[in-house]
Amino acid sequence: MIGAEGEKHGEIGLDDALAMAEEQGFDLVEVSPDAKPPVVKMMDYGKFKYEQQKKAAEARKHQKVIELKEIKMRPTIDDHDYETKMKAMKRFFGEGDKVKVTLRFRGREMAHQHLGMELLIRIQKETETFAKIEQYPKVEGRQMMMVLAPR
Repeated sequence: MIGAEGEKHGEIGLDDALAMAEEQGFDLVEVSPDAKPPVVKMMDYGKFKYEQQKKAAEARKHQKVIELKEIKMRPTIDDHDYETKMKAMKRFFGEGDKVKVTLRFRGREMAHQHLGMELLIRIQKETETFAKIEQYPKVEGRQMMMVLAPR
């Protein structure tokens, strides 16, 4: 048995241990049931549970949830629009989020999918210092997409 301040009481019968804990106003908690003999400790169990909840809440508070942001483009995107999209992408990576780049093809643009692939390769080359490819470019219907994750 272990006391409330961590002092060791040695092997004590269950009835005696319960009486001691009751007398001091503590609960008797089984710490290690597999040990021979089992180890029990005197503690305020309500306070212990409260502190555990506080620690868990604090850990959740400091956790960053990674979101998947999407950038939509066309294969014939203008240079200035491209730069604006790249600036937004850099901001997303700075916040620790993943980015899904989607190229949408319209009408006869489907016949020129190589333009879309060139654009995605250009994006990959410009972001390779701070991002890595998580999902390589692939075509799904009239869209071409790839997913980038921050390094």
